[in-house]
This record gives sequence, C-alpha cells and structure tokens, in this order.
Amino acid sequence: MKIFGIGVDLVKNQRIKQSIKKKGFIEKIFSKKEIFYSQKTSNKVNFFAKRFAAKEAFSKALGTGLRGGISFKKIEILNDKMGKPYFYNSNNIKRIIYNRFKLKSYDLFLSISDETDYSVAFTVIQKK
Repeated sequence: MKIFGIGVDLVKNQRIKQSIKKKGFIEKIFSKKEIFYSQKTSNKVNFFAKRFAAKEAFSKALGTGLRGGISFKKIEILNDKMGKPYFYNSNNIKRIIYNRFKLKSYDLFLSISDETDYSVAFTVIQKK
C-alpha cells in the first residue's frame, strides 16, 4: 500500500467564527448534509472549523490545492455511527482522485480535533 498524499491544516476558530457571520459563507463552503448536521451541535464554530480544516488538508494531500474543478463544497465530511469523521466518497471525490493520481482503489483517512482556539485536520490518501 502506497501513500499518495498527506495533508494537514490548522485553523484559528475565531477566523471561522467571523466568516460564518458573513452572508453566503456557509452555503459556499459546506454541503447540504454538513449544514444539516451542524444544526445538531451546540458548538457550530468548532463544527465548521474542523470541517474547513479537513477540506484544506484534503486539498493539500492532493498536492494541488483548490484548483482544477476542486471546490470546498465538493469535499464533504460526515461522521459514522460512532462519531468518526470521514470524507464522503462521492463521484466528485472519485473523479478528483482518479484525475490526480489515476487511482480507482484507495483509502482516505481523516483525523480532526479542536480546542477552544484552534481546529486541526490530518488526512492521508493511500492506494489499496
């Protein structure tokens, strides 16, 4: 199994707090599912900050950043039944990874964490 990309991002939660006050920011960056699940949490700032960091970490793992048809909204972070975060493996993600690495079979790993002031995300793209 070969690692094709590693990405990490650190976000100051205050920056996201200011951004989510701006009209259209949430709808531009986050999917409908992410917005729906945000309604179930009391700490929306950290919820969005962790996902923002995860999207940035994914773009860094690609080695391309956000270009070539890649947008924040196309990178969707959900949680499994135990609460573990994961990248939703949508057709968009499959296409992005195939176009970048020519991989059809891969694993995406994601770890996110937060404290009062900061949120962090770490991701790995690995060939199966």
